[in-house]
Amino acid sequence: MRVVASAVVLSFFFAQASLASEGPQPAPLPPPIPVARDVPFNGQITLDVDASNLSQRIYRVRESIPVQAAGPMVLLYPQWETASHAPTASVAGLTGLTVVSNGRPLKWERDTVNMFAFHVDVPADAKALDVSFQYLSPFSLRQGAVVMTASTVTVPWQNVVLYPAGWFTRNIPVSARVTLPNGFASATALENSPGDATGFRTTSLETLVDSPVYASRHVGRYALARRGEAPVTLNVFADDERRIAIKPAQLDALRAMVQQAGKVFPTRHYRHYDFLLALDDALPGPGGSEQAQSSTDTLPPDYFAGDERDLINADLLAHEFVHSWNGRYRQPADLWTADFNTPVRGSLLWVYEGQTEFWGRVLAARSGLRTKQETLDALAVGAAQVLAQKGRTWKSLQDSTNDAIVTAGGRSTSWRDWQRREDYYGEGVFLWLAVDAEIRERTHDAKSIDDFASEFFAGGALGDTVTKTYTFDDVCTALRRVAPNDWATFLRKRLNTHDPADILDGIEREGYRLVFDGNPTDYAKASEADSDVQDFSSAVGMTLGKDGMIRSVAWDGPAFDAGVALGMRVESVDGRPYSADALRSLLTVAAPQRLTLGLSANDAKSSVKIQPTGPLRYPHLQRIGGTPDRLANLLTPLL
Repeated sequence: MRVVASAVVLSFFFAQASLASEGPQPAPLPPPIPVARDVPFNGQITLDVDASNLSQRIYRVRESIPVQAAGPMVLLYPQWETASHAPTASVAGLTGLTVVSNGRPLKWERDTVNMFAFHVDVPADAKALDVSFQYLSPFSLRQGAVVMTASTVTVPWQNVVLYPAGWFTRNIPVSARVTLPNGFASATALENSPGDATGFRTTSLETLVDSPVYASRHVGRYALARRGEAPVTLNVFADDERRIAIKPAQLDALRAMVQQAGKVFPTRHYRHYDFLLALDDALPGPGGSEQAQSSTDTLPPDYFAGDERDLINADLLAHEFVHSWNGRYRQPADLWTADFNTPVRGSLLWVYEGQTEFWGRVLAARSGLRTKQETLDALAVGAAQVLAQKGRTWKSLQDSTNDAIVTAGGRSTSWRDWQRREDYYGEGVFLWLAVDAEIRERTHDAKSIDDFASEFFAGGALGDTVTKTYTFDDVCTALRRVAPNDWATFLRKRLNTHDPADILDGIEREGYRLVFDGNPTDYAKASEADSDVQDFSSAVGMTLGKDGMIRSVAWDGPAFDAGVALGMRVESVDGRPYSADALRSLLTVAAPQRLTLGLSANDAKSSVKIQPTGPLRYPHLQRIGGTPDRLANLLTPLL
């Protein structure tokens, strides 16, 4: 029987092989790109970047790359960006590439699979490759990631460097210099070469790319650390000298934030730290990117000069500062790679980003960047947004850690709450609130998440910026040292849950419940204004732009069930021309009646009827009587 069966199986496979050979076969792939190895690199790259062409926004780059061996060589253009955790860099801006050795042009060929790799055949007598190219900054955010504007010059080194494949970037020394427009002053975490205002001390390629340069005509510099401590400087870049002036109360809060961060995180791995803050709405933002000894941040031009406080972005600098510890000094093992072209994995982004978002909220409250009530209101809005993610029924928070790669390159989400997108930020806040509550309960309020931070981010010495990686088990081990518990089960349950009740248990165990009423908080109003929408989600499941354009539709909500979609415009409500105030007035009564919306899309008009689920409601946190106010303790400044 066994012999017969074998013959039958073999005849089957031969038949399949015969069928498979009848169609086309894959074309051969190009030669493999050398894998990065932890070996010394002989010599150093010299890199000269001319960033002075402000009108045309052209960077001109010259490099000299020491040859390590004759024969095939691959030059790489960075593709994976640390702060985005994804292959978000674009090679489209690299133009005019030439490679020369001993005065002779060398032929190069772009890899036919990896567009960020360039093959060069190095002759036997070559000592160095002289490389030149231009990097073209987009002129508007619609064209891509703007890095130079009419008033701000940034030098993101990953956009202006090619490097040889086959080495850890931390082993490749680089001597870099930059030319800026006349009259521009700059700041960076890099240290200048002695007596050279535009050149920098030789450093590793890894550190260089982690240390961008910002420049503008008007720069304000503010010391945030106390005398005798490792310096922390806020560098503010703007097109008007009046915009770089910071009010005393604002500066006091930022200094308090730095002090409170120092009480949470014990390690001083940076010799100095620089906030590089551009007040420029032509750059991508508001937002920021983290580095070990700096952060690059963008806020509205009148962030400091305006009369109203920016409640939404009040914790931006705190978030990026925390990343110096959580993300740069300590980094998930599967998120760290040896070069800028090896794919990363983000399974622990709920730690890297989620815990950082959590500490940003906490430090903003402890320092006065937000009041306690504003922080409670921010948490209420965040909790409501997290609960509204219908996609949790099929997609877990753990799976959401892949979103940075899934949506890389500006891939949009048409149904945000169903597809989910990088929810490890917002939902991560409530995961770590639950961790804090668990620690406090298990230690009878003797310890908290502050003790975990002190444990997990300990070690290292001043100036020790070498990344220390960690795994899921390392996180659990550090938590067990603070409060014995089966932390693996605790965390996995929340990371893989499809039950929205698991989202709120941290808030409730901290002493608060989420409630809704018809009165929006100042934070809720600011959140709506920051998104530039009129938010009718709680009643009809959609948000609208000021012009009536539909900006989002909640999956399975009333508008969704009526067939409403993005790209439509609301022209009328119950036969009257649309206005946000008129629609809001219809949705604030106790029992809103069915609405008739007139819609237009692609020159076609239609009409739908929508039954609101109830009046407009807004989130608040309410104290649970008879329970410890652990959240108040968490938000109280450390002494």
